[in-house]
Amino acid sequence: MLCEIHSFGAMASNNKYSSNSQQFSTGFINFMKGNYNESPELPLSPEKVTPHRNSKIMNEYMDLKENQNQFWVKNIDKKYKLSSIIGQGSYGIVRKAQNILNQDIVAIKEILYLNRTEGFPITALREVRILQKLRHENIVRLIEVCYNEAKKENNYRSTFYLILEFCEYDLARLLNYKYVQFDLSEIKELIRQLLNGLYYMHTNKILHRDLKTSNILVTKEGILKIADFGLSRSFSIPTIDKPNKYTNRVVTLWYRAPELLLGERNYGPAIDMWGAGCIMAEFWTRYPIMRGSSEAHQLKCISFIRGKITPEVWPKVVNYDLYKNMELPENYEFAETVKFLTIETLCLRLKPFNNYLQEWKHIMHRISNVHGCDLLEKLLYLDPEKRCDANTALDHDFFWTDPMPTNLSKTMSKILTFNFECSIIQHVYKNRPIVK
Repeated sequence: MLCEIHSFGAMASNNKYSSNSQQFSTGFINFMKGNYNESPELPLSPEKVTPHRNSKIMNEYMDLKENQNQFWVKNIDKKYKLSSIIGQGSYGIVRKAQNILNQDIVAIKEILYLNRTEGFPITALREVRILQKLRHENIVRLIEVCYNEAKKENNYRSTFYLILEFCEYDLARLLNYKYVQFDLSEIKELIRQLLNGLYYMHTNKILHRDLKTSNILVTKEGILKIADFGLSRSFSIPTIDKPNKYTNRVVTLWYRAPELLLGERNYGPAIDMWGAGCIMAEFWTRYPIMRGSSEAHQLKCISFIRGKITPEVWPKVVNYDLYKNMELPENYEFAETVKFLTIETLCLRLKPFNNYLQEWKHIMHRISNVHGCDLLEKLLYLDPEKRCDANTALDHDFFWTDPMPTNLSKTMSKILTFNFECSIIQHVYKNRPIVK
């Protein structure tokens, strides 16, 4: 989860604010567990945070307070034995661990405070709330939340841990590992599971807002899990009188939908479906297909792959102020639309633009499936209103023609988990841009 962290209250660690910080920790824990009669009293920030802003943040989550007690456990050391680091980001670190009581292997995500005056990250709070609500085979399961009490020894700051089900692999590293080769039936199954998880999320009015291969986990049994809900949020159906006004500074740049790049704030599930299309394409290219270095450059990459962004293919694009100033790539000829008639067409278009892609003959001869290309095109429609939703995608001929989706357990059993855990801290894509 590479994103900007917002504070939930002021957590100053010096002596002047230690009593307030301790008060906040106790109040916050009670709030999250549902043990409260009213909103906990929050300390004032030395500079910026006001009670009004804090109350707005807390009220956003009041409707999800039921059934909290089962998730909260005090003193992590008494229940879990921590081992190797398996992930790292701006939120903190993720460790592999073992439940001392039943020997189950879990993943423990430690919530990191960025500095002495930062509070509990709102992204982590949002992730906890949403994962408590979502229960599905293709969404990573939140087992419980542990915390260490605020004491003098830790500057009166509680440390919080999200206990998640353990998944052996993430899709980014699987695709980066040249010895892992999925056949078409296995690719179909992974994409089907991804869409199945998205269908469940969107049906429950949740947007992920940061789909990318590194946030897609896979178990050794071949079960795909959508993970990292730090940028996710609930959404409502907009009306003319009340359009949504969400932030458009979401989704890692290479997977960001064109409407977000053009400043759209009234968006919905279509932004996740664009990310799903980008992920689907990587099964053939083994690397992100649109690698912009800035928002303007990303729009150029999209235009190169999907064709000119024009009112003919996207009527409402003229409503964006940024569209009027958008510069299209030079020295390339475009069709008004680009059809993914074959995977070879996609690869040939990518080759001169992304010279980092290698082994072209190997990539091109692996898969040429007309139904897969048609689904990919529908997921990557420029116009979000025409973009395929998860329910429609699951009914696509791609999943209902030979070869049919197949179980991945046999293939996954051949992959050495050791190779992945030893290289976990190394970034698969060192230059992958963060969400700014």
